[in-house]
Amino acid sequence: MAETTEREPRAPSADDAAHGFEDPSAGTTAHGFEDPSAGTTAHGFKDPSLRRSAALFRAFMREPSDPERCYTLLARDSVAQVARHVDLAGKIVVDVGGGSGHFTEEFRRRGAQSYLFEPDPRELNARGRTTEDAVLADGYLLPLADGVADVCFSSNVLEHVADPQTFISEMARVTRPGGLIYLSFTNWLSPWGGHETAPWHYLGAERARARYERRTGHAAKHTLGENLFPVHIGSTLRHVRGRDDVQVVTARSRYWPFLASTITRVPGLREIATWNLLLILRRSP
Repeated sequence: MAETTEREPRAPSADDAAHGFEDPSAGTTAHGFEDPSAGTTAHGFKDPSLRRSAALFRAFMREPSDPERCYTLLARDSVAQVARHVDLAGKIVVDVGGGSGHFTEEFRRRGAQSYLFEPDPRELNARGRTTEDAVLADGYLLPLADGVADVCFSSNVLEHVADPQTFISEMARVTRPGGLIYLSFTNWLSPWGGHETAPWHYLGAERARARYERRTGHAAKHTLGENLFPVHIGSTLRHVRGRDDVQVVTARSRYWPFLASTITRVPGLREIATWNLLLILRRSP
């Protein structure tokens, strides 16, 4: 593991202003999102809310042409969700599978000591640079001692691992007792379950891939059973609730604008309507 040296929170830069990001110490986060530590602002988006969901959806739809704006906004939103449960200043955060580092950098901006562990070197360098102190490592076997993290964070990774239960166990192992685990994933029966081949994955993964290749002229990035796996809401909830090393703090739809927790309690419907499950877990003593 990289040496955990103390970092000072980064001051807002010219790039922040260019993207419309405000200093969270002033009470507002990215694109007017509410800073939970500062209360609701005049331009704050509540979470969940229709305005927040619409803003994230618009950014997502523009991701092919403006990925930096999309993932920076998602990182600000996700880290704000974590900050509702823990004061991030000085905390050690482990970002598992965080790609090119947007989440890690946002945690650092909020004053945390955050470290990125990513297994794919192409993802690490997707922005033409590597996040400082990033480690090339597999989420199944993190090069960390037990209980070193105050927060263990993973966004949209679980559906890309063949053994999600082992992945969750490793996140729990490196989190200290009383620490927080943030885990979100897109389930297979979600409208976006097939990722770039969605929603045609409902007709079968191979048929969806063939259609994608005919339409675009190139193969899809994800192949079911290789780098995309059918993870489901119900089985995942039963698994985490049955563990003795974590307690469920939150189980909700990550993006749904209303009834975000209620929808996850309805068997069958939740597999389609949840879209993306967000779990916030507390590491048991």
